[in-house]
Amino acid sequence: MTREQFEHLAQEAFDNLPADFRDRVENVQIVIEEYPSDDVIKKMKINRGSLLGLYQGIPLTQRGQWYGMSATVPDKISLYQKNIESVCRNDEEIERRITEVLYHELGHYFGMDEKQVREAMRKFI
Repeated sequence: MTREQFEHLAQEAFDNLPADFRDRVENVQIVIEEYPSDDVIKKMKINRGSLLGLYQGIPLTQRGQWYGMSATVPDKISLYQKNIESVCRNDEEIERRITEVLYHELGHYFGMDEKQVREAMRKFI
């Protein structure tokens, strides 16, 4: 799958979020990368192929009144294209997995821990 096709599917997944969630997402950059960077791999102590997505930033629940008072770097959600593709058998599975990974990482943006995200995902997807 081309990077453009993958990006299109990620955009569709975001656009299909319920409006009350989608409208609350601010100052977040969603990026497509082939694999996690060496820094991410080292920091998380994982192998290159095991991570499908990653949220990096300050979750909404931890933002105080100070947030945004000065120049604020956007939060970042990375979707790792080659890793997602490697766990899927066809384009339909890739589309589903992009949605799952994006929604999972957005759960962290909204302040959920791993357990809460997994429980919410069972109900949502």
